[in-house]
Amino acid sequence: MIVIGLVAGCSQAARPRQDEPVRIARDATGPADAVVLPTVVDAPSLAIVEAPIAWSAERERLTLDYRRAHSDPDATDLTIDPHVIVLHYTAGGSAKATRAYFDNTRIEASRQELAKAGAVNVSSHYLVDRDGTIYRLQPETRFARHCIGLNHVAIGIENVGDDKRWPLTDAQVAADAALVRDLAHRFTITHLYGHHEVMKLRGDPLYVERDPSYHNDKPDPGAAFMAKVRAAVKDLDLVP
Repeated sequence: MIVIGLVAGCSQAARPRQDEPVRIARDATGPADAVVLPTVVDAPSLAIVEAPIAWSAERERLTLDYRRAHSDPDATDLTIDPHVIVLHYTAGGSAKATRAYFDNTRIEASRQELAKAGAVNVSSHYLVDRDGTIYRLQPETRFARHCIGLNHVAIGIENVGDDKRWPLTDAQVAADAALVRDLAHRFTITHLYGHHEVMKLRGDPLYVERDPSYHNDKPDPGAAFMAKVRAAVKDLDLVP
């Protein structure tokens, strides 16, 4: 299935005006191929491919256990009111593989530090492929395990790639910026962070982690990528 929509994505040299979207076609071999009846959610100058991760009663229970352990001991559901967007990279080169990995209900035992903190697998709300295609993996208002300290208020956006073998692309910069703009239109978004920036928030009221020993230092998606995305959404006045 090929989905063609209006997405703000192109090379740096050919980047359009802010009000001039570019057409991008999704690769037919992309991760949404295995999804039953994939659909496209239309938004101003944006096309989003629905590619929901596997969800089950077990995954819901494990996610709620994680939320109670790390964010809110009195939580009764997984609903969040998002005010933050956190950008990530996958450290891999395949959107299809990342999408399949997120289908796993439980974190693998080899990721020992994460496994000690909870059994539920990591996930994100969105996945952006290297050509700028945007996949929505789960509702933005569902608690997801993607960023220590901010899961209770944050929408996670994963970008396929890293800072060495698969450097993030200009199409991803443009797609992330367009998605951030869309989310800020639909939710009360006040903050935009890279995953690598979050640990500096420890001690801030926005950062909530009930286990003081549970933290990490992540490099993704990097200062250069964040600077480009922030420049593209500067008018939104998002913190920092």
